[in-house]
Parts: sequence; C-alpha cells; structure tokens
Amino acid sequence: MGRIIYGKPETEKDAVRMLTELSGQTHRVLTSVAVAYGAKGKKRLQLVSESKVTFDNLSKAQITAYVASGEPMGKAGSYAVQGSAAMFIRHISGSYSGIMGLPLYETAQLLKRL
Repeated sequence: MGRIIYGKPETEKDAVRMLTELSGQTHRVLTSVAVAYGAKGKKRLQLVSESKVTFDNLSKAQITAYVASGEPMGKAGSYAVQGSAAMFIRHISGSYSGIMGLPLYETAQLLKRL
C-alpha cells in the first residue's frame, strides 16, 4: 500500500483528486488513541487502530456529484464513511468507528486496562 497521507481537501479540485486516486483501490485508515493517567498524567496507554477501506471504481460523474454535495469538504480523504460515500465502499476491514474518527471498541479496551 502507498504512503500517501490524505488530509482534508483544501478545495473541490483537491477532493476530486483524492477520490480519483482512491477509486478502485484499498487504502488504510490509521487512528491513534492515547489515555494519560497517573500523577500529572505522566503515564500513558496508546494504540493505533488500522482499518482497510476498498472503494468501487468511481466514474467522473459520481465523483463530481459527490464533491458538489459538499460532503467531502472537511473530511480526511474527502469522504465520510457514515455519509453518502457509503454507496461507494465495497468492503471494510477493521473498525468502522475508527474510520469515522474514534475506534470505540479499541478505546474501551484501553480504558478497561486502567
């Protein structure tokens, strides 16, 4: 898998570029969680949740319509798994909530360790 980090798109053109690159591909979504505890929070538990998302092949028309909806703006990778982009996602492996932003199961496991 590539080493490109997809942040939030700066423009609609940037969103089109990201979605075009993700089209027909599987990419990783990495989400980190850390919990500080103890005296002055000097101790820490941490983890990285890794999920994989496979997009269907997207047409230019699909990408253009999705970007025109405004949903990709402000979203890392130019999509929100919980939004209408779900119709483009062929397969997910890993943490659905981690793809949204906070891997709930993994966070709960960290908190249980405390």
